[in-house]
Amino acid sequence: MTQPYADICRGAKYKVTGHGDRTASVLQQAFEGVDGAMAADMYGVGPAINDFEAEMAQLLGKPAAVFFPSGTMAQQIALRIWCDELGSKRIAYHPLCHLEIHEEGSARWLHHLEPVLLGDADRLFRLDDLAAVDDPVACLLIELPQREIGGQLPSWDELAELAGYARDRGMKVHLDGARLFEVLPCYGKSAAEVCALFDSVYVSFYKGLGSIAGAVLAGPADFAAQAKVWKRRHGGDLISLYPYVVPAKYYLDKRAGRMASYWAHAIKIAAKFNEIPGVRTVPEVPVCNMFHAWFDASVSDIEAAMARVVEQCGVCLVANIREVDDTHCRAELTFGDSFDTIPSDVLDEAMAVFAGSLTP
Repeated sequence: MTQPYADICRGAKYKVTGHGDRTASVLQQAFEGVDGAMAADMYGVGPAINDFEAEMAQLLGKPAAVFFPSGTMAQQIALRIWCDELGSKRIAYHPLCHLEIHEEGSARWLHHLEPVLLGDADRLFRLDDLAAVDDPVACLLIELPQREIGGQLPSWDELAELAGYARDRGMKVHLDGARLFEVLPCYGKSAAEVCALFDSVYVSFYKGLGSIAGAVLAGPADFAAQAKVWKRRHGGDLISLYPYVVPAKYYLDKRAGRMASYWAHAIKIAAKFNEIPGVRTVPEVPVCNMFHAWFDASVSDIEAAMARVVEQCGVCLVANIREVDDTHCRAELTFGDSFDTIPSDVLDEAMAVFAGSLTP
């Protein structure tokens, strides 16, 4: 394999995961039907943004919502507001929470918050993990699904018990719902029903929905008012956010209702991977449109096998392959519109070629 594997993947005719390449067409499609005379929002004010915020507040079952350019900004602000209200800097979340491993310690550096890590990194935290925390905590953050362990979810009863326990002890409960719409088919609940367990909720528009960027933070009216002030302090009040708002609404409308189909694709491919010796998925049966595939082989061996699949079948089965150790690696698979473009016989051949490439 002379070409880097990432370049080989980009050249594949079919991609099993995602919604397609993130090119300018993502923006062009969203604006295709937009009236050029539409007035721009100005520093967070105007129908272009405020109407969508109201729509999202209603969808999530909260009194108010605020549009943000990024979820990183939104979640830091949510936690800061709750900590200030309760007079504590302590926040509790999973050891592999986005704030903990992807944000360069932002909550500590910018807001001086004090994270309390719950449970073990390789599993969902449980009620007993939360109950073991002695000192008061201002806010409990729950991520649905827990991305870094394959998109796992607590059962509905476990989730309600966690949220109820925290609230009974004076904690605020915040939902990292970056992929909220992806979990609704598993729970059989509406977005508002899930969000009712939480005091505040953040939703991303570019992850499972595939927009270009942007997020919304929803909660009580006074919470939203404070969030707007903090957004200005963080530099998030761009002169106009409609270039993000328009695609956010477009792809929300287009894809939020397709999550059950994406989940079915994940279950199908996970089953095929689990039939191959030396391959397993986490979880074994996906509970949303995401799972992790684990391989008993090195990154270079798996990349070579996957490159062979692209060469012979034109199919990229997995993209980003990460090393676990010298003889193990893993990849994250998140399913979207691309899967439906692959003929079933081509997909079957691709899986067979990959399995054959791993046979000594």
